[in-house]
Amino acid sequence: MQRRKFIQNTALFSSLAFIDPSEIFAGNTIAADFPIVRVAKGKRNFESDLIEKAIAEFQKNVKDKELGWLFNNCFPNTLDTTVTYTQKNGRPDTYVITGDIDAMWLRDSSAQVWPYMAFVGKDTKLKNLIAGVINRQTDYILKDPYANAFYNDPNKKGEWTSDHTDMKPGVHERKYEIDSLCYPIRLAYNYWKNTGDTAPFDDNWVKAIQTTLKTFRDQQQKDGHNPYTFQRNTQFATDTRPLKGAGYPVKPVGLVCSAFRPSDDATVFSFLIPANFFLVVSMKQAAEMLETIKKDTVAANELRALAAEVEKAIQEYAVVKHPKYGDIYAFEVDGFGGHLLMDDSNVPSLLALPYLDAVNVNDAVYQNTRKFVLSEDNPFFFKGKVAEGIGGPHVGTDMIWPMSLVMRAYTTSDPNEIKDCIKMLKASHGGKGFMHESFHKDDAKNYTRDWFAWTNTLFGELLWDTYQKNPKLLEL
Repeated sequence: MQRRKFIQNTALFSSLAFIDPSEIFAGNTIAADFPIVRVAKGKRNFESDLIEKAIAEFQKNVKDKELGWLFNNCFPNTLDTTVTYTQKNGRPDTYVITGDIDAMWLRDSSAQVWPYMAFVGKDTKLKNLIAGVINRQTDYILKDPYANAFYNDPNKKGEWTSDHTDMKPGVHERKYEIDSLCYPIRLAYNYWKNTGDTAPFDDNWVKAIQTTLKTFRDQQQKDGHNPYTFQRNTQFATDTRPLKGAGYPVKPVGLVCSAFRPSDDATVFSFLIPANFFLVVSMKQAAEMLETIKKDTVAANELRALAAEVEKAIQEYAVVKHPKYGDIYAFEVDGFGGHLLMDDSNVPSLLALPYLDAVNVNDAVYQNTRKFVLSEDNPFFFKGKVAEGIGGPHVGTDMIWPMSLVMRAYTTSDPNEIKDCIKMLKASHGGKGFMHESFHKDDAKNYTRDWFAWTNTLFGELLWDTYQKNPKLLEL
């Protein structure tokens, strides 16, 4: 795991910002409390003048200097450290690593560049960068729709080559997850809506959508057959699948199986409900794109039919009556009546459904579910001296994921709750100036992953959105 070092150099900081450091930090506090941790200008993987202006504006107008420091570090972290932008056959091509793992996840790469979507209309460089992500994701889905992460080198064989599944060269990991195929659609749809550009949506992209639809149809397992299996030689139960890699049986009720969660942990019951919600949104978005851009109403109707089928099945099989909270959404079900009541921090989660446009935030069942997952009745909700929030089995108990705090802020209209979430996020960096994968509820210096770009950029997204909509909430 790569570890980042502080660079305490006030002169270097001057080269990183558009405004004089003395305007941001009074006295010598910059050296003592806010060391230079961002990559120096000129050494960054990608630079956007518009993003730098946004950072300068935020730092100038937000009185909380620590938030200004964190925003400068976190918001551009994906651009600074994880993207490789080139041209391939005259088209934009972008490879995006997660941070300390040199591989491109379909999910993470979409989420990492998502916060820059608000700027693409005024920044051609950012527009091309995201178009390059879409193009690269199309290639990867066509390579293997069951894989979740890929290498830049199409011939590379990595650390998981020995997994018992159909591993191909260039695939980092082959954990099938519904959200891995939904995130690229979310990115493509919103890119199209924000730019009007249809160049990335060529015949290969259409094939990728068709491949996605086939994969989801196959994973409804209506014929009782699962074309995907996965096993790993590991001591961690969440890293492999039972029953010769096929997972526990499901009753084919219209829901779609997901072998793994967005945390890359194996599901217990394969009908992962947050992912099925995400699938409904994605199928509708892809249908609109095919119908409008490609004039393909036949394929669009097939996508909408799957969305309608899954949507109906969610309401029939995923709503469980809880003795304290009333009707809530289960996290996972099997169609036989088995269900798992919990939530995980990774997105898609039950908490994050409104953020993904999957439910209305005022939906009664969602509100009941939200109360449940943000309580100690959720086995992965932890409350401690530093913060309270949701974690998950991926890194164990008592570890809160900053991602869950961001999602909590995004799914409430209560200004005090938003402010509390930002306070907890601010307290969670452990003196490093960056967000982490997770941190201990009682000790922010006990954390996982120094370099996790998704959470960094997501935190930056929250700060920028809050600054735009209600900057008083940043007066902590």
